[in-house]
Amino acid sequence: MIEKFNIRVYGLLINENNEVLVTDEYEFGKEFTKFPGGGLELGEGLKDGLIREWKEELNQEIEVLNHFYTTDFFQQSGFNEKHQLISVYYLVKTNFKFTVKISQIPFDFENRNAEEVISFRWIKLDHMLPSQLTFPIDKLVSEMLLVKQ
Repeated sequence: MIEKFNIRVYGLLINENNEVLVTDEYEFGKEFTKFPGGGLELGEGLKDGLIREWKEELNQEIEVLNHFYTTDFFQQSGFNEKHQLISVYYLVKTNFKFTVKISQIPFDFENRNAEEVISFRWIKLDHMLPSQLTFPIDKLVSEMLLVKQ
């Protein structure tokens, strides 16, 4: 039985090479690939939460551009069966160079023994497949990105 909404907010960053940024993560004993972002905190607006998430995960300042998609179907959390996900996606941009490592290799973790690890990489939009992402909502958003390119 669902007991709680879990609101997530994600940023879609497309660079000058027509690549989209994704994160490869290991947490809760699982490896997964998703778009950068995370959970909204109480008292926080969607855009403020997205800006905070990018600062925490990437140490990166972003500008939130346009709303891209909000979940319009039921999705149970893959981590807590009592949570229903509502995910909001925005197109974002940055005018700053990345200070975190951007890898070419999926799951290129520096410390594989940690409980939580994260790495970042670019995927060419013209080579992107929904199967490269882990979660159902991200897969749908990747299909939408392919149609809009």
